[in-house]
Amino acid sequence: MDMHTGTLYKSLGFPSVTIHEANTHFDFIEPSRTILVIGPMGSGKTEYAARLWRDAAVARKKGSSISWLTSGGGSQKELFEPESGIGCADRRNTFFVRYSLDRMRFTEYPEDALAYRGGYERCGKHIATISNSFDLENLIKHNPHVGTWIIDEAAFYDERLAYLVKRESEQRGLVFVMPTLLLNFRGEMFNATARLLMETSTDIYPLSAYCEHSECLENAHNTYRYYYVDGIECPALFFDPLIIIGGDREKEDPLEPNYCTRCDQHHYLPGKQYTYFTLKPLGQEASVGNLEPLERELSLIRFQSEQSELWKSFISRYMDGPKPSTEQMNALKVPNIAERAIVYLYAEQNLLSAEQTKLLVDRLDLDRDYLSRRLSDNKRPLDLGINSTPV
Repeated sequence: MDMHTGTLYKSLGFPSVTIHEANTHFDFIEPSRTILVIGPMGSGKTEYAARLWRDAAVARKKGSSISWLTSGGGSQKELFEPESGIGCADRRNTFFVRYSLDRMRFTEYPEDALAYRGGYERCGKHIATISNSFDLENLIKHNPHVGTWIIDEAAFYDERLAYLVKRESEQRGLVFVMPTLLLNFRGEMFNATARLLMETSTDIYPLSAYCEHSECLENAHNTYRYYYVDGIECPALFFDPLIIIGGDREKEDPLEPNYCTRCDQHHYLPGKQYTYFTLKPLGQEASVGNLEPLERELSLIRFQSEQSELWKSFISRYMDGPKPSTEQMNALKVPNIAERAIVYLYAEQNLLSAEQTKLLVDRLDLDRDYLSRRLSDNKRPLDLGINSTPV
């Protein structure tokens, strides 16, 4: 409320009150927009998309005479040319696009569901699961009547996506709404696609949530990854595999992560200094042919953890300092730490070769099944042979 309006209200006997911007329905009139809806896991990004879907259903019930308001608007001026497929998109017609690696979410819902934590919307034929920007380009080509595209988890796609949606938006007046994480669980920009989407988008809607720590009501923007080990919350190590495909339900399996929103104070992220002071330098040594120092450290982590540099780093940083933190120390309770380090060095940092990775798996008798799944999640699959149970 501006000063003059506030003064008028006071002069009429009304109490002082803060009036916020109205939560309006989605605008299907304004063309050529690429809209990022960003926030941590659980902040309501997909629910925002579901609300847009409901708004579109209402807007389509309006008379056909208003279609000139919700069609066209790009550099192509023609509004209705069904034969060419150019310019005939109505922004009230919406299509929901789901990323292929995300198909495990909400498996109990119908196949055509736009699902979120509070429910779902049925999309019928206007939903598809795709893997890359070329799939999206093909969808757009075969659905020329669709004017608003909802691309869930847009940052998961290849970088070309950012320029594809920019081109289609500018040339045809299409609108793209992209609910997505921009920051990973480490608090870093998720990938190159996320950065390009930030650079090329016309609108950004940031969402937040309450910090989900039991003793906190602060606003939270961080996605926190953690595991349950014997009922204890154990934060993910900084070098935990970047991408882990899985559902949104709480899991007790210590190999499967859980997620929630956390404020800065309760967003525990142990092992960052160790990663850059020790783990990555060991990987760099391995990349030039000297694998022995890395193998020695991973062997200690695997069999004599309290002798490892990882353990010493944690004691020095989280127990001997001015503010001891058992929460950070709990990260060392999570199993398969050596395997997680290998995924980080091979799939993410590209410091280990496939041959070196297989050699370490054999020599240290690592969990092949876990490694195979995580390497596939991160698009660097390896054939590691028959699984053996770690001793």
